Amino acid sequence: MSDWTAFGRVDADGTVYVKTAEGERVVGSWQAGAPEEGLAHFARRFADLVTEVDLTEARLNSGAADASGSLTTVRRLRDSLAEAHVVGDIDALAARLDKLAALAEEKAGEARAARDAARVEAVARKTALVEEAEKLAAESTGWKTAGDRLKEILDEWKTIRGVDKKTDGELWKRFATARDGFTRRRGAHFASLDAQRKQAQTAKEDLVTEAESLKGSTEWAATANRLKELMTEWKAAPRASKEAEQKLWERFRAAQDEFFTRRSEVFSARDNEQRANLERKQALLAEAEALDIEGDPRGAQAKLRDIQAQWHEAGRVPRDAAGSLERRMRTVDDRVREAMDSAWRRTAPQDNPLLAQMRAQVAEAEERLARAQAAGDAKRVREAEQALASKRQFLQLAEQAG
Repeated sequence: MSDWTAFGRVDADGTVYVKTAEGERVVGSWQAGAPEEGLAHFARRFADLVTEVDLTEARLNSGAADASGSLTTVRRLRDSLAEAHVVGDIDALAARLDKLAALAEEKAGEARAARDAARVEAVARKTALVEEAEKLAAESTGWKTAGDRLKEILDEWKTIRGVDKKTDGELWKRFATARDGFTRRRGAHFASLDAQRKQAQTAKEDLVTEAESLKGSTEWAATANRLKELMTEWKAAPRASKEAEQKLWERFRAAQDEFFTRRSEVFSARDNEQRANLERKQALLAEAEALDIEGDPRGAQAKLRDIQAQWHEAGRVPRDAAGSLERRMRTVDDRVREAMDSAWRRTAPQDNPLLAQMRAQVAEAEERLARAQAAGDAKRVREAEQALASKRQFLQLAEQAG
């Protein structure tokens, strides 16, 4: 403070001067006491200026202050020195402020460069986010993943600062347009999907209705084939909504299960019946094959006819056994026929009971013709003549064969 008072003086009329390199200039007037007190008063004002400069310099060096704001403060202080009502080393303070102004300008330039770089980076980040959003909106079909990513882009967007208002507005407009486009495209997709699912539900309801109409059928082969075709159509049809699909499938499957369960039960009962029939026919076949055909062909023929009647009444047998059984029974029948033919050929015509029976039938037919002729009934005559001709023909064939 004493050093600062050395840069001033008070004249006899109380005028206070400050000394500078350019000479003295009036800074005020002191009438309230001794000249020393006046110099001290104006020196304290100078001290206040120095304190403000100290604070500005400290904040600038620490980085706590905005360099542009500090530069403004330094320039204000520097410009005020020319008319400041203070006593002190104004020249030294001016030189100090000039250096501080240069430092503030340098730091303000660095800050501007950093802001410009940050702005460029912020613009680049937001541009990249916009381009990603536009690509998602135009191409993505992973609706949930893309929707979640657009929300993440918006959250990241809000953290980016430093973009000028005009550029930020233009980028935001692009992002909002992309997001709205994605929302519309997703909505259209799901609307189309809903329509497809409704169509699929209608188609599958038709399949279920037909399957349920067939579950009571006894046309086993045709119905089984149709149900298999319905299953193929079911698999080829698009899926309905999850809930509808599950309910329709349960009905469809239940109808199929009911039909095939009934068919299995019927087939099982039929198989049991056919196995019993098989045992019966095997017993009849054994009885037929045991006939004494050579010793008593006529008796064998009579017994075989009885066996064959029971054979036909026995019913169907499993397919894999039917052929063999029928072949063996035909073999027995052929043997009986051959034995009877052989016995026929060995019998004299006059002893042949069949020929005697046929001759009696011819004689009877002749008598009916005579009665018809006697009655004069033309219709009965024609019928009797036709009958007689037929019986004579059979008798002739039998006699020739004998």
